[in-house]
Amino acid sequence: MDETLAEFFRRTILKIPMTEMMTVLKTWNFLSENQLQTVNFRQRKESIVQDLVLLCEENRASLNDAAHLDIIYTQFHRHQKIWDVFQMSKGPGDDIDLFDMEQFKSSFKKILQRALKNVTVSFKDAEENSVWIRIAWGTQYKKPNQYKPAYVVYYSQTPYAFTSSSQLKSNLPLLGQALTVASKHHHIVKMDLRSRYLDSLKAIVFKQYNQSFETHNSTTSLQERSLGLDINMNSRIIHENKVEKERVQRVTQEIFGDYPQPRLEFAQYKLETKFKSDLNGGILAEREEPLRCLVKFSSPHLLEALKSLAPAGIADVPLSPLLTCIPNKGKNYFKIRDK
Repeated sequence: MDETLAEFFRRTILKIPMTEMMTVLKTWNFLSENQLQTVNFRQRKESIVQDLVLLCEENRASLNDAAHLDIIYTQFHRHQKIWDVFQMSKGPGDDIDLFDMEQFKSSFKKILQRALKNVTVSFKDAEENSVWIRIAWGTQYKKPNQYKPAYVVYYSQTPYAFTSSSQLKSNLPLLGQALTVASKHHHIVKMDLRSRYLDSLKAIVFKQYNQSFETHNSTTSLQERSLGLDINMNSRIIHENKVEKERVQRVTQEIFGDYPQPRLEFAQYKLETKFKSDLNGGILAEREEPLRCLVKFSSPHLLEALKSLAPAGIADVPLSPLLTCIPNKGKNYFKIRDK
């Protein structure tokens, strides 16, 4: 093992939290149980890493083995990245082809390597017929940068691919070409949908958010659950508010459903509109350029926050369709223009 590969192993292992170290290493399944038992995991982390690197060298580990370990670490910490969604489509009249995952991998890798001399591509099969792809980009004159890879998660026989945001925007056309050709599609577009929560993005585009999340009892409003209303509250006040609370709860449930929402952190709205006035003159009357503004809603769990507004008495029902349509439209970036 050369020094460059040893350093890659060292830095990859070093970023694994000690609380997850054994879980990640066992998932990797490159070092045997007996080898792992020889390591003293109570010593300083630097010493543990050094012992593990020596075991990797003893097993003649390759760059692909290191890439697999990095993929597993990323799977455990997928929320640390921002994921974009790409949607592919076939041409009119195209037949549905039989899908072969090994053929997809081979084709994807060949397309990248033919177009770019210095690039490394690694694959790891995952659940639900998906594959994680790790791409370390280089240039015609520089070797691949193993410390700033891009990740792609593709679900076989679907038109969707999820990619971690890459600093090398110039490689996106090549990545799109590799995805479309390898998966036997013709076109690819980037959706207006982005989040740190890969599972929620998948639930939105596959329309699984009313199935894949556990249901919960929403017969009690969020305001009642969170504030713990006094059961001995004056009966007259309860009677006066009962009908309105039931209406708010019913409308909220009709809009959002009786299940937890997919997790998104923000929604962004760009507005472009021409200045309109019944008055003649004014500094904006002859302005040809539209007025532009940007509104961004953010929350650790935006859709659940929106769902709680009306029951908490903060907003009236129904909320604007621009806020409630996010899962159905599969987007959290909106451009609003004059019709």
